[in-house]
Formats: sequence, structure tokens, C-alpha cells
Amino acid sequence: MIRLAIDIGSYQTKIYMPGCGVVLAESTCVAVEEGADGLTVKAFGDRARALSGKSARNTRIVNPVREGDIVRPELLAELLLYFFEKIEIPRRKIKTCEVMFLLPCGAGEELREKYLDLSYDVGIGRTCFTFTPFAAVLGHNVSLSETVPVFCLDIGYGITNIAAVSLDGIISGLSVNLGGGNIDVSVIDFMAEEHKLKIGTLTAERIKNVVGSLLEDDNKMMVADGRSAEDGSPMSAAVNSSAIEGVIALYVDKILEYVNIVIKDLPAEVVPSVMHGGVYLSGGLAKLDGLAEYISKKLGVPVNQSPEPSLCAVMGCGMILSSDYLRAALATS
Repeated sequence: MIRLAIDIGSYQTKIYMPGCGVVLAESTCVAVEEGADGLTVKAFGDRARALSGKSARNTRIVNPVREGDIVRPELLAELLLYFFEKIEIPRRKIKTCEVMFLLPCGAGEELREKYLDLSYDVGIGRTCFTFTPFAAVLGHNVSLSETVPVFCLDIGYGITNIAAVSLDGIISGLSVNLGGGNIDVSVIDFMAEEHKLKIGTLTAERIKNVVGSLLEDDNKMMVADGRSAEDGSPMSAAVNSSAIEGVIALYVDKILEYVNIVIKDLPAEVVPSVMHGGVYLSGGLAKLDGLAEYISKKLGVPVNQSPEPSLCAVMGCGMILSSDYLRAALATS
């Protein structure tokens, strides 16, 4: 049986195959064309993302997963079939696959049923689940035990998972609909208000990734291209780190408010372990310059980083899938 760990995020889908590592990391989006006969799929994944803002008027870029929830199951099923084909698993072999999906912290039965329906539509042979905080911590190569709690902060594109976990389960945790996507939207608004420049989501994301920073006195700079908000003519504007620092800090501070809620809900015996062990930071936004230092200063605890924070959850999920011991403790069917 082929075993796969799959993390379907609002922005990107990652697939891990035990023995091979991460075999796919590609955009969770589909380009569809609206016609008289309904929707026709034009492109999947990264090819679809590349069309964002550049396609014809009757072509839309659809994200079938939004804020951790499956909102277009029929398109997600087609996208997943495309991803299976890319990793050389044809349709006839999908029934031989056992897939472990990642669920957000606190996900209910409704979301689980959506994933089971997705598995049925795709033809997956066996399906199981685990929660993102467990997997993200294991992706840091941390050994979970029943007696030493670990604190996870996984900041994705559309959802953030916050939890204190042990091998015995989630001690306290939640997921919130905040992440890197909120920052992208605010960057678009900032450029329109401050520079009278209209930009698209790809440009906003590039601004965040290239000059976005929470380091003091950081002054990276780039030129963003778009069109004038006043007359629609082609236009460019320079933007630096200090200009968008407030945009980024606004959402990070909101996330930290929820972190404090989770910490305050912890049993008194757990707090010292969290204060000593610190926060294990993962997710796509964890790559942001100065984020770890900012969080550490705000919370007054150490922050542990990973070389590949965006892959922590899917790698940890693969570890659970490969270990009978971890599966017995952390997997759910």
C-alpha cells in the first residue's frame, strides 16, 4: 500500500511520501473558464496561480480551500487527482493509497466528513487524520511525551493553529482565520491608499516576501508595478520594509492575542514547561524576517525556528503515518 501525508492548505498543498520526503508542494488553486455549458478547467496548481490577474475576463482563479475549510469540493477533487498524476500515481493505483490528512486544531465532524467525501470522490483506499499542532511540532524533530507539553504556533496563509500538546493529546488550543493572506490583502489596500497604486495579489505577496520584516531598522526596498488608481495608466512605486511594518505587525499582534488566550487557559503545571521550552514556530509566515524575535519579545519566551517552517506540518504528518507508536497516540480515523 502507498502511504501519503497530505496537507491541503488555503495557499499550497504539500504531499509527503515516507521514504521519499516531500514529493509535491504546489498552489491549491484552479483556473476555470465560465461558458454557456458551465465551468471548464483551464489549469491547476502553480500554472493556475500564474494566471492570477493576467487571465481573460471569463477566467477565474478559484481556491477550493478557504481558511482551512473545503468550499469547492468538486474542484478540489479534480485538483487532487492532478497532484496524484504529478507524483506518478495514476487513477487505477489511487485505491491502493492510504492517506493521512491534516486537520486544523478543533476541527469538527463536518470538516472530517468533507475530507471523507473527498477521499471517496478521488478513490483513495484508506483515509485517516491527525491535527496540525501534533504534526507541526514533530516536524521540528521534537520528541513528544505524555509528561512534557510543547507549544505550537503554526501560521499559514488562511489559518493559524495555536496549541499546547503532548503525546496524551491537545491540552489547550484553537485555530483562527488569520494568516499571511490577510497581510496580502492589507498590502493591496496600503499601496492603493499611500501610493495610489493598484496591484494584484501576486504583487502583494511578493512585497510581503521580499521586503516584509519585523526587524528593527530593516530597510529592504523593491519597486512594485501596477496601474494608477486615478487614471489606470501603468505605474510603479518603491516600497520598503519600514513602510509595511505596521501592516504586518497589526495581524501578528492579533494572532498573539489568541496565543495569550491559549496560554491563560493552560493548567498551572503546564505553564512552566511552555515558558522553558518556548514556542515552536512553523507555517509559511514563519519565514518572515524578524518574526521569531518579535514574538519572543512580545511573549517573553524563546521561539524555536525550523529551516523549512512551511513543511513542518506535512513532514510531521509523515512521521506519524510511518510510526505505529505515533499513529496509536495521535491519529484519528
